[in-house]
Amino acid sequence: MKNGENYNNSRRNFLKIITTSLLAIPLLEACKEKVVTLLIRLSGTNHILGHRLRVKNFPKPTKEISVPYLIVGGGISGLSAARQLTKKGITDFLMVELEGHLGGNSSNGENQYSKYPLGAHYLPLPNLEDKALLQFLEEEKIIVGYDSKGFPKFDETQLTLAPEERLFYRNNWQEGVVPKEGNTTSEDQEFVRFFKVMDGFRRQKDEEGKYWFSIPLSECSQNKEVKALDAMTMQQWFESQNFTAKPLFNYIDYCCKDDFGLGIAYVSAYAGIHYFAARKQNASEDHQDSVLTWPEGNSRLANHLKKYVKGKSLKNHLVFEIENDTQKAVAKVFDNETKTTIAITANKMILATPQFVNQYLLKNRKDLASHFHYTPWLLATLVVSEINDNGSFPLCWDNVIYGSKGLGYVYDQHQSLQQLQDKKVITYYYSFSSADLKKTRREVYKKTKEYWKQMVFDDLKIAHPNIESLIESIEVHLLGHGMISPVPNFIFSDTKKEAAKPIDNTLFFAHSDVSGISIFEEAFHQGINTVNTMLDATTLDS
Repeated sequence: MKNGENYNNSRRNFLKIITTSLLAIPLLEACKEKVVTLLIRLSGTNHILGHRLRVKNFPKPTKEISVPYLIVGGGISGLSAARQLTKKGITDFLMVELEGHLGGNSSNGENQYSKYPLGAHYLPLPNLEDKALLQFLEEEKIIVGYDSKGFPKFDETQLTLAPEERLFYRNNWQEGVVPKEGNTTSEDQEFVRFFKVMDGFRRQKDEEGKYWFSIPLSECSQNKEVKALDAMTMQQWFESQNFTAKPLFNYIDYCCKDDFGLGIAYVSAYAGIHYFAARKQNASEDHQDSVLTWPEGNSRLANHLKKYVKGKSLKNHLVFEIENDTQKAVAKVFDNETKTTIAITANKMILATPQFVNQYLLKNRKDLASHFHYTPWLLATLVVSEINDNGSFPLCWDNVIYGSKGLGYVYDQHQSLQQLQDKKVITYYYSFSSADLKKTRREVYKKTKEYWKQMVFDDLKIAHPNIESLIESIEVHLLGHGMISPVPNFIFSDTKKEAAKPIDNTLFFAHSDVSGISIFEEAFHQGINTVNTMLDATTLDS
């Protein structure tokens, strides 16, 4: 959910420091009163309406609509599909979305002090080979030009401002998220060896000249050697390489949860290595260690895409059944505001919806969907009077706490040019990594907002012992199906390929889960590629 760790920054900072070396306070009584009056909100996706898909107790259609193209789902894949249709000269289409807003996991909230993310919150600088993404960033003035060497010039205000990231490790804050100060010599040596191995994977190509690891996944090598990495967990690979250092293990575990929701024990080794090796950091000479970010997170990118569906989207509308033949597809859509059902007929339909939804929309999809695993996530946005640090390194954009259950927090106002803030707004991230994600998801929805509040407090207290006395409000945001999580034998599986196949040249699928990795770039390319596939099929039909 925090997807896209700035790996090269971590590696460089670590190697720069390590090369040389290798040659809890009781709470105040006032805090108790503060907790009683604390404003707590619990929000999340509209899972209650979504769960009605199981019973389908919806009224019969009372209205009919016909459109040439229908996009089901208003996340990044669906919005990207709308953009691509528009670029192909097609503007007669309609989008339907369950939620009251568009953007999916690239959404945001806002309070009186700041906007804040409700999902993914930054975009690493794209690979220079990713021309489609570079073009989009140029269109939206995120790239403001190109230098004499052909490198894009990024808008400085949208690049991460310094200081970028820090780690609370051995009772002190240090720069970067790789544990450095306080390791043993052997632990430092393992970090150096690990980063060298990852650098090798980053450069590795097959006999056809394809990278083993790249973005999007559709551009990656398919040779047997690289596929073999998908048959084991990242932990099994870690152990097979004779790595034993606990700080390294914990760092990789953090990174795996960061992009995939699942930790080192459950995610495939291919996915785990992809985290470090797929991004080439070759789109800039001056800002290789930077990422693009905004107070509202990747909702900024979603907002750029929303203009393509202006006046063409129906929000708070749930598609609950789809029937199709080789000529058309019909979607039955429940309007949650009027409590009525609409039948929408389309010549072509793009399902930019995850497989856990598609299994209820289409016949004979439940077995297919059972092979897709989604990790629940929790985000908690806190308004605090101050962040009192136990350490000397200052508050950063990204703040990670070693040994905590969560993935740390981001300082949402970090990009603001007004650095003196009346209150500070931070967003905490937590992924529910487990061996049984369905069971975990059921348990998540049983907990109260008081339970989540205390869990967040207890985790933050590791680095901020008096955090409870400083908090004025907390909003907990739950995502039951936060992201697709690539377990072993999934990335290259036949079931994933089958889920992506069009049906009767009328139904086409575009979602990051049919790529296997839930990052902005994959969703963005899914929308583009699916539209291209659909239009190619239309040409063949004619």
